[in-house]
Amino acid sequence: MANVAVLNMAGAQVGTIELNDAIFGIEVNEHVLHLAVVNYLANQRQGTQSTKTRAEVRGGGRKPYRQKGTGRARQGSIRSPQWVGGGVVFAPKPRDYSFKLNKKVKRLALQSALSTKVAEGKIIVLDELTLAEVKTKEMVKVLENIKCGNALIVMDGSNENVILSARNIPEVKTASVSTINVYDLLKYNTLVVTKEAVEKIQEVYA
Repeated sequence: MANVAVLNMAGAQVGTIELNDAIFGIEVNEHVLHLAVVNYLANQRQGTQSTKTRAEVRGGGRKPYRQKGTGRARQGSIRSPQWVGGGVVFAPKPRDYSFKLNKKVKRLALQSALSTKVAEGKIIVLDELTLAEVKTKEMVKVLENIKCGNALIVMDGSNENVILSARNIPEVKTASVSTINVYDLLKYNTLVVTKEAVEKIQEVYA
């Protein structure tokens, strides 16, 4: 099992924690990581784009000019796709882009993402993360103490003061154990996680 230093909010080491190899030390499966990221991005799409086909564009009921004798190509409607203001060929229509991933695939992808952070040494464990009041300056100070800029902060529960203090900091996102996903784990450079959150992750995703 990997041993990781546990820091306090001042950036000083106050102990170590053993990480479960079944979650934080598996062989990384890049294909499954790719599937999880594609699934996340596809599920974010609204799928509300809509363009009119030639059947839906207003006008064009009569033939613009006679069939023969004009020296021009024959035309049946001014709403044909080749006309300005005409319909669109194979026009995009509202659709659902989401697709399902199996539970075991999701779990393997999350374990692979967590293992990647440990292997790269980009995981910081805090003994606790609490703020007495909502203050972005205090949150910035904590991140400077642990030498971390671009980060995903994972907590055990919903700490409103931390969430509100961190939301205006560029390249920083907060999440709970139940809302972490592979996309965010790979997007942010460093994973900052509380000691309680590590224990809960090991309990839930083992």
